[in-house]
Amino acid sequence: MTEAIVITPVKNAIENTLQTIAAIKQSSIALEYIVYNDFSDNETTEALAQSAAQLGFELVNLEDITDTPSPNYNLVLEDAQRRALAKNLPLIVVESDVEVKPDTFSKLLDFNEKLPDAGMVGAVTVDDRGEINFPYLKFKGRTEDFTDTNRSLSFCCTLMSIPFLSSYSFKGLDRSKDWYDTIISKKSIALNFKNYILFNAPVYHKAHGSRPWKQLKYTNPWKYYWQKFTKGRDKI
Repeated sequence: MTEAIVITPVKNAIENTLQTIAAIKQSSIALEYIVYNDFSDNETTEALAQSAAQLGFELVNLEDITDTPSPNYNLVLEDAQRRALAKNLPLIVVESDVEVKPDTFSKLLDFNEKLPDAGMVGAVTVDDRGEINFPYLKFKGRTEDFTDTNRSLSFCCTLMSIPFLSSYSFKGLDRSKDWYDTIISKKSIALNFKNYILFNAPVYHKAHGSRPWKQLKYTNPWKYYWQKFTKGRDKI
């Protein structure tokens, strides 16, 4: 029996994406997995089609359903929420620069089932040495199994519960924004749900591997902020 709907939004970065997909397909639970291809280049689109045929997941090419240039995260979230509610299943977002473990989803689901007040449950992210890394550096050094938090969760690897999905329609998301993890995290708390981080379910995060241009934030901050403001990128 399918236990969750899992999605991965994709925009190029095919090497990391294929590693993300392979890891998800090793999951210990039965899941419905959908990859949303947001106007990637031809090489990425062809590789995703081959991977879908080989590994057995649904590939949605957004160019088939919209003319709006990427990023189309709002459309991805709207479609995924519709599917999750139709099947009464939690929704798990895994970004294309994250590698989960076989038991990651089962840990998220088990935790969610034990806490009916959960709106969102995120897996903490770590680097290749197992150290907590971006975007959860603020939790570095924590040793407990989990914590609730009023800070925003990232969509790196995050579950959204059925009660929360039923309480807030993603159709109302601000289309002028590019990313919605902060907005949705705050909405969860505003609706009297709690957001949790699991420290006992770490996932490997290749920070900004899904959007390599953001590495400029660390290597060339001036160029990063120039692109951010002149090209309207990275609107949160």
